[in-house]
Amino acid sequence: MQKTIITRREFLADRQGRTFADVLNDPEQPFADVLDFFNDEARQRRMEESEIHHDRPPLAGVVRELEALPAFHDFLCNMPAHRSKRLRQAVGVVVRMIMERRGWKKTGKKGSLGVRKVASGDVIESPCHNSGGLSLWFLRAECYTPLAGDKFPSVRERARELKQHAKPQPGRTKGRRTAPSHSVARMRRAVTNRHAAKE
Repeated sequence: MQKTIITRREFLADRQGRTFADVLNDPEQPFADVLDFFNDEARQRRMEESEIHHDRPPLAGVVRELEALPAFHDFLCNMPAHRSKRLRQAVGVVVRMIMERRGWKKTGKKGSLGVRKVASGDVIESPCHNSGGLSLWFLRAECYTPLAGDKFPSVRERARELKQHAKPQPGRTKGRRTAPSHSVARMRRAVTNRHAAKE
């Protein structure tokens, strides 16, 4: 599939994108770098593979590379949490637009990207960042599923299917030991007789 291109005009025409006009119009925010980053076929393919092969949100496939961008990293390091949150939310809109154009839809669920635990009594630092996980700045991201429904089933789904189609083994009763087979019984009698003969 050819890469999907998201322009500033298309972003502002989007139902959610238009609510982030402040991010686009803020010269301090590296939104142009964000668009350039995501308008890349290899990264878009990794976003899809993140869902298909790893059951992770699309953003998980590229988030470390995104956070390594100097402009992106510097902005999040030097801005208060409420301003960095707007940029991170705008990134989520870009991801959604790309995934929808590539034949995916949101599942309504979010996957974890990081751990940001603040103990009781601790001072919340600004900017806020994660202390563990895959991402330094993103806590969660939207999960997606193909419109065509050709995503591989999860392990849980496959295990459930196996359980439904499992055939009960003959001679096996749940919660009760089955009688030993004739060959095993003969072997046990032979061992018993051998011990008796020695005595």
